[in-house]
Amino acid sequence: MKKIAILASGSGTNAEKIMEYFQHSPKGKIVLVASNKKDAFVLERAKKFDVPTFTFTKSEMESGELTKKLQSLRIDLVVLAGFLLKVTDDLIQKFPDRIVNIHPALLPNYGGKGMYGDKVHQAIKEAGDTETGITIHMVNEHYDEGKIIFQAAVAIAPEDTPAQIAAKVHLLEHKYFPNVIESLL
Repeated sequence: MKKIAILASGSGTNAEKIMEYFQHSPKGKIVLVASNKKDAFVLERAKKFDVPTFTFTKSEMESGELTKKLQSLRIDLVVLAGFLLKVTDDLIQKFPDRIVNIHPALLPNYGGKGMYGDKVHQAIKEAGDTETGITIHMVNEHYDEGKIIFQAAVAIAPEDTPAQIAAKVHLLEHKYFPNVIESLL
């Protein structure tokens, strides 16, 4: 049984779908939900599934506290689900090819520093794109530049608002992210 840790900074809808998916899985178990925000709703979602939680500050992450915590639990895979801090080089070195992220666009488009959540959907709307999607990728030392593992696309209409685009992307995230995580175990 592989041990999975989820890092998240916000509401945690993707994290909840992942916890739900792995509740009875013979392949993997969510053993920790960690957040850099003490009031992130993802921590409440974790309680529903009896998953232990851990909070940390940016400076604690930079000093290696998060890495030590994950190592102490013998984590096999780190999943970023709406985690907004840049992953430290230390964490990447200690978990090589074992940190996976989901991005709400078809990379390499609309990636990089500052491109997350609604900012991505707004940029896609302003560009007049006719499709968007998700990219699940390994994490390296550069924002959104790790090896792409999976992509799925969805059509968007000219009249779609950024909120409607976000809703379409969330459906893809919830449908595919847990399956792709399982395939990595």
